[in-house]
Formats: sequence, structure tokens, C-alpha cells
Amino acid sequence: MTFGVHGAQVSFRGVPALAGVSVQVEPGSVVAVVGGDGAGKTTLLRSVVGEVRLDRGTVAAPDAAGIGYLPATAGCWGALTVVQNLDFVGGVFGLTGSGLKQRRDAVLARAGLADVPHRPAAQLSGGMRRKLGFAMAVLHSPRLLVLDEPSTGIDPVSRVDLWRLVSEAAAAGTAVLLATTYLDEAERASHLLALDRGRMLATGSPADVVGSLPGAVTRCPAPRRPEWAWRRGHELHEYWPPGAALPEDAVAVAPDLQDAVTALALLDRARAREVA
Repeated sequence: MTFGVHGAQVSFRGVPALAGVSVQVEPGSVVAVVGGDGAGKTTLLRSVVGEVRLDRGTVAAPDAAGIGYLPATAGCWGALTVVQNLDFVGGVFGLTGSGLKQRRDAVLARAGLADVPHRPAAQLSGGMRRKLGFAMAVLHSPRLLVLDEPSTGIDPVSRVDLWRLVSEAAAAGTAVLLATTYLDEAERASHLLALDRGRMLATGSPADVVGSLPGAVTRCPAPRRPEWAWRRGHELHEYWPPGAALPEDAVAVAPDLQDAVTALALLDRARAREVA
């Protein structure tokens, strides 16, 4: 079964949070929702797991027992030990006895937490807490795994570990829907949805999203149109529409995913201003 939402519309106090957003997640695939703060990523994920009701549109998801959810918070209880966190979640989903122990030991080993089963979650590092939250989300072998920025704010090694866990879950047949602000991570997904202010910018494979950008991106000493420029490390990149004459000192660059999503957001906002 394919999971996701179709035509999702959500407003909070009259302000649109999702404006006709659609996304589909197949079993065994990883779909990444990308965008900056306020793009609508969390609202979209919460609508999939039933925490936000759509004003309009449809949701296709398993029942609660078939969903694993890691929210943007740590996803665990700091006062409980690693094992107690897992045992509590296991009990919620009907896992008991030797079945719970076997499953718990397996997810702890994969998450690299087998050596700290009795440590309070509050005493774990940020990366270890996120891996514990992931372990709690997959403990009951869900059909759909929903992860809200699982690697934000953690060290690079833990980010690699988390993506390994995500890949293993998908390889086992789980449908994975995750939100991230890290576009280098999103390139590992089989499918992307780029959002800005609740609006869909592009959807498809990472290559599809990059290829959907019309016009050109240049590297230049100083932007000619500051409203169409953004910083990339020590450089400035600038977007030019199709057919525009490029300045002599501008050097065309092959846009990557970050360039494409940034430029598409600028284009969408410009069109919105024209309509208004």
C-alpha cells in the first residue's frame, strides 16, 4: 500500500500552513521533505500520523499500530533508562516477555546502544538520544516510519549512524517519510518534496528537482540583484531567468540541490507577490 497525503490543506488562525500538498511513500522507499523553518514540514508529517487534521485533502496511512513516529524533540523520556523507554513503548504496542526482549536487544544493537541499557536517557549525548528515539519508533516493526528532522543538531558521526538505520529500515520494506533541512542528506532519498511556506516547489528524484530549475545560476564577486542571490560558503550564487544576459564577470555553475531549492523558493515568492 502507498502512504501519504493528497491535496493537503491546513491553516492555523487563518494562516496557511499547507496549501494543496501531496506526497506518496512506497514500501521500501525513503522520501525526504525539505525546506527551511516554517516551510510546513512538521505540519505535513503530523498530518500523516494523525496529530493534525486536514482542512481539506486526504490521508493514506496505517492505523496507529502500523506507524512509527520520531518527533522533532528527542523522542524519549529523560528520567527513564534506555531499556525502560523501550519497554514502555513495547508495552503500548503489545510487546511483552521474551518477544519484547529479543526485539529490544536487536534494535539496541543496531543503534549502537547495547552498552548503555541502564543509563538514563537524560545522560545520553544528543546523538545517542536521537538514536534511542529512532529505536523506540521502529521497535514494533511499523509499516510506515515518520521522522521529523532526525539528525538536526547532532554530531556528524551520529548523522551517519542515523542514515544507516534509515536505510536498513527501508531495505526491510518499511516506507520512510522524513523531514530534513540538510540538503546533502536529502540527496540520499529516492524521492524529494521541496516546500516553502506550505507550498510545493518541486517533487521527484533529487536529479528531477535540480533539473526542474529554469534559467541559470552564476558565481559572482558581487550580486547584480541582491534579492536573487544567496551565500554558498565563501561564494555568492545568483539566479538568472531563461534568456537573461549574464554579466561578464559572472561564472555559470552547475546548480546542485541547495541551489535549486533556494532559487525555486525565490521564484515562487516572486510569483506570489505578482499575484497579490
